[in-house]
Amino acid sequence: MNLHEYQGKEILNSFGVRIQRGIVAQTPDEAVAAAKELTAQTGTSWYVVKAQVHAGGRGKGGGVKLAKNLEEVKHISDEIIGMHLVTPQTSAEGKLVHQVLIAEDVYYPGESEPEEYYISVLLNRTTGTNMVMYSTEGGMDIETVAEETPHLIFTEAIDPTLGILPFQARKIAFNLGLKGNALKEMVKFVTALYTAYDKSDASMFEINPVLKTSDSKILAVDAKVTLDENALYRHKDYLEMRDIREENPIEVEAKAAGLNYVDLDGNVGCMVNGAGLAMGTMDLIKQAGGEPANFLDVGGTADAKRVETAFRIILKDPNVKAILVNIFGGIVRCDRVAQGVVDAYTNMGDAINIPIIVRLQGTNAIEAKELIDNSGMEIISATEFQEAADKVQEVLA
Repeated sequence: MNLHEYQGKEILNSFGVRIQRGIVAQTPDEAVAAAKELTAQTGTSWYVVKAQVHAGGRGKGGGVKLAKNLEEVKHISDEIIGMHLVTPQTSAEGKLVHQVLIAEDVYYPGESEPEEYYISVLLNRTTGTNMVMYSTEGGMDIETVAEETPHLIFTEAIDPTLGILPFQARKIAFNLGLKGNALKEMVKFVTALYTAYDKSDASMFEINPVLKTSDSKILAVDAKVTLDENALYRHKDYLEMRDIREENPIEVEAKAAGLNYVDLDGNVGCMVNGAGLAMGTMDLIKQAGGEPANFLDVGGTADAKRVETAFRIILKDPNVKAILVNIFGGIVRCDRVAQGVVDAYTNMGDAINIPIIVRLQGTNAIEAKELIDNSGMEIISATEFQEAADKVQEVLA
């Protein structure tokens, strides 16, 4: 589950990570009120207005701007709230901005120039350990740094059973070129950041930039946080942070119906039971010359209502030109699934205007095929994997 910047910073702050303070606002008037409150709390007289969307690169799209007074706060907030923000990480249509974060100015003058760093904590799937990735090139896209100056990216493997050790936090601070109080601050920052990642059951914490202020404080200016949805049962307060306005509406609907659905860019809809079979079905579609339009696992209770809901969700994608239903009847009986397909086809009527290929194997597969073949409906039945692939190829030709 992705979080907004202000939500990620709330989690960081709760674990003792120093952050750039800010207040979220839904309207320009709320933004002005937030700026006044922020001044009372921090003494700041300049403000950073940041669009709150689930996408990086907001500054490049005009979603992050500096306001030097309250009038500019209101004007800039009015421009950003309601805009469709296009960044390198959004579609061409962009994302609608519903709210902004009014943040304190932390680039104030002092005894030294502010410096920016990049730090993230994530799982290294190759080694099975957690990893701190960091660089002196903060404020830049890490992909650009990796491509142009890979020697400036460092990694530190963290044993998840031990957590980050003091020498590792010091090593990170040394590699970033810090010394004196800034080094001590960075050691505290990295240790607290890893604790936040671990205790919140996150998949990733990315702080870009981490700032060394002119008076050698270390703080998070931004926060990109992804939480492991499988662990949200342990964090009911985090679950309340979900903003479904930022998510694919079809995926939200499928989740509400208890279906495992992931939207893809292809032309063949998939309805399958079981993740392994779903992956195999997607490979099958690719081999047949098509592209999977989705990952949809109906689970082990593929009754008529569930099948109909799955059809309706798949058909919301205008790019779908055919649907392949591939069910293995272990827990669920194939004839029950077949009846569900027929009932769904009957109930939906003209809403189904593309070819449907149904392959059912397992318990009562013969009865299921007979039911499909004798339904009088334009449903193409198949028995074997290759047969289903051939049928997909035929309808796409």
